[in-house]
Amino acid sequence: MLSNLRIFAVNHKKISSLHINNMYCFRIRASLKRIKPHVPLGKNYSSLPGLIGNDVKSLYSVISPPITKIRNIGIMAHIDAGKTTTTERILYYSGYTRSLGDVDDGDTVTDFMAQERERGITIQSAAVTFDWNGYRINLIDTPGHVDFTLEVERCLRVLDGAVAVFDASAGVEAQTLTVWRQADKHKIPRICFLNKMDKAGASFNYAVESIREKLKAKPLLLQLPIGEAKTFKGVVDVVNKEKLLWNPNSNDGKDFERKPLLEMSDPKLLKEATEARNALIEQIADLDDAFAELVLGEFSENFDLLPAEKLQTAIHRVTLAQTAVPVLCGSALKNKGVQPLLDAITMYLPSPEERSYEFLQWYKGDLCALAFKVLHDKQRGPLVFMRIYSGMIKPQLAIHNINGNCTERISRLLLPFADQHVEIPSLTAGNIALTVGLKHTATGDTIVSSKSSALAAARRAEREGEQKHRQNSETERLLLAGVEIPEPVFFCSIEPPSVAKQPDLDHALKCLQREDPSLKVRLDPDSGQTVLCGMGELHIEIIHDRIKREYGLETYLGPLQVAYRETILNSVCATDTLDRTLGDRRHLVTVELEAKPVETSSVVPVIEYAESVSEDILKGSQEAVENGIHSACLQGPLLGSPIQDVAITLHSLILHPGTSSTMISACVSRCVQKALKKADKQVLEPLMHLEVTVTRDHLSAVLADLAQRRGSVQEIQTRQDNRVVVGFVPLAEIMGYSTVLRTLTSGSATFALELSNYQAMNPQDQSMLLSRRSGST
Repeated sequence: MLSNLRIFAVNHKKISSLHINNMYCFRIRASLKRIKPHVPLGKNYSSLPGLIGNDVKSLYSVISPPITKIRNIGIMAHIDAGKTTTTERILYYSGYTRSLGDVDDGDTVTDFMAQERERGITIQSAAVTFDWNGYRINLIDTPGHVDFTLEVERCLRVLDGAVAVFDASAGVEAQTLTVWRQADKHKIPRICFLNKMDKAGASFNYAVESIREKLKAKPLLLQLPIGEAKTFKGVVDVVNKEKLLWNPNSNDGKDFERKPLLEMSDPKLLKEATEARNALIEQIADLDDAFAELVLGEFSENFDLLPAEKLQTAIHRVTLAQTAVPVLCGSALKNKGVQPLLDAITMYLPSPEERSYEFLQWYKGDLCALAFKVLHDKQRGPLVFMRIYSGMIKPQLAIHNINGNCTERISRLLLPFADQHVEIPSLTAGNIALTVGLKHTATGDTIVSSKSSALAAARRAEREGEQKHRQNSETERLLLAGVEIPEPVFFCSIEPPSVAKQPDLDHALKCLQREDPSLKVRLDPDSGQTVLCGMGELHIEIIHDRIKREYGLETYLGPLQVAYRETILNSVCATDTLDRTLGDRRHLVTVELEAKPVETSSVVPVIEYAESVSEDILKGSQEAVENGIHSACLQGPLLGSPIQDVAITLHSLILHPGTSSTMISACVSRCVQKALKKADKQVLEPLMHLEVTVTRDHLSAVLADLAQRRGSVQEIQTRQDNRVVVGFVPLAEIMGYSTVLRTLTSGSATFALELSNYQAMNPQDQSMLLSRRSGST
């Protein structure tokens, strides 16, 4: 007992001064609240986990729960489905905040950036750690806006399970489909939560049907709503045949009663629940053989006798196998249905050891972690979020970064709590850690304990008969799959207020790029300007705003430009010779190659070698040849945009002995550009998939406006009382669309955009674009 108290005292000292200050602030604010209840005040989010109320635990028991009791989950959904509000309620009921945050009031825990609070949207994913009924939950609130798809992608990469939140009045929306596909790619088990059951137009059956039809998933109805829209007051627990009613007089939703459904008091609800439970049992029996045997054996006569525990275990297995998804419902804003959702997370979503990761067997308990997010803190420098797959992380530990091939030292280890952090002595496998002191680690890097442990793991992998990897390098085999970074679609120039501030701007952009890999920064070779490349108007706007707020730089943005691409329409051949004498050395290269169009839909050119090219020459110069081809394809002859969908075949390469690789690259690059100029050229423009949700009254105005924007409408769906226009529109025509749509529909319509593909411009639009560009230069 004494040693536990000592441990607790040592760890208590390690809480950052920021924490202690916030605790004092909370007391001051509490007394202010008593004097002036109408004054809007900040809140204390930094109460130490495990020290709320009388529940004082040893920090060691809180920090290192058994791996079976850990749940790494994400909350994902379309924008405005209620992800952040659901997260706020979860934190409140688990005791980690003392008052309910509200997106509209701008005082939420996970949306802690100034821009998030002002706009009421999630921009950065935020990690929060809390406990619920003896389980440790690491929860990540992800953005719903398409401009921040990469944030969702890199978080899903490290999660074991996810909660998909739906607006019960809208069902499956455009961005829901995107995040669902991302979760499918990473094979993540999911639970569905039908939020906003109290909203006008909410329909449980409609939302469930849209999950079945649009997501091609099998919904398992674990709850039924008691009432809908204004009449919504609680839920029926189908598994236990109970009703859960929330106290209408309670402000925070903590008080709710759980009552068994009885024939006397609730005949109608009991009948519905029994039918739903029987249907659920039959559904799971179809999907799970072990459960089918149990049902057909002992309980074939009467399903009512089947214990709830047996049914819950079977639901857990089916969820893990991803053959079906449990569906729950509630209203996060009105504080109904969140506690059962937390129970479902601990009951049905997997622990880290229930997910199979092939590479773990090679490490034999040594450290293996993935850096999935980097944040820059002005006081502490780069903060790196890591998912630990095996081994343990401690402060002052030296780690090896396989991707960067460098060794770094972790100075401090923190437990993430949105923008507040608690310092901790160690963290074990299955957890999500926040490390301080790593200067070179970036998103997607694989972290191990040392170079020798990585090589030992590589040897084990080889010994265990990894035939398909034989040709790969040892290091490549050990890299955890990183994050696919989408290509930017918008770009604009950015300039500092004065030349003296250029180094400060370069530093700010370097930090922001490390945080957000979807932001690309390049230098324009003609004008010497710095160019920002991003995923959308909002993305670039947020970056501009962050440079001003976080780095104190008033920068100037040039007009937004669309990221066009170019391709060729016919096959052409070209030859080029480069003959230079530098000092006493002669560099002579003659190249003959062919450029032709292919249907690859990739910016990376396909490189082929004719049989006439001798292997001896290629052995020493292949890298130089490929570098020359790649650099030539970065800038096309029409607009200087990247070339896509081309194959380059090298027919002949003649070299003078002693010719440098730089000269080979230069000659090949010049020859490729010559070929591209000779070919028939085509500009490709980004085509966006667009979904507009609009009332019937404003439908014709929206359709007329889309026709003017070169849009093509695919279908018009009916969603409750609204119409959903689904179609495609060129990105160049959609700039500033949100303002126009608000004006056309009196602010009632919403829209979602997503990059579909690149398509050829028609000759008239292409010639207009080229003349506009040539006139502006």
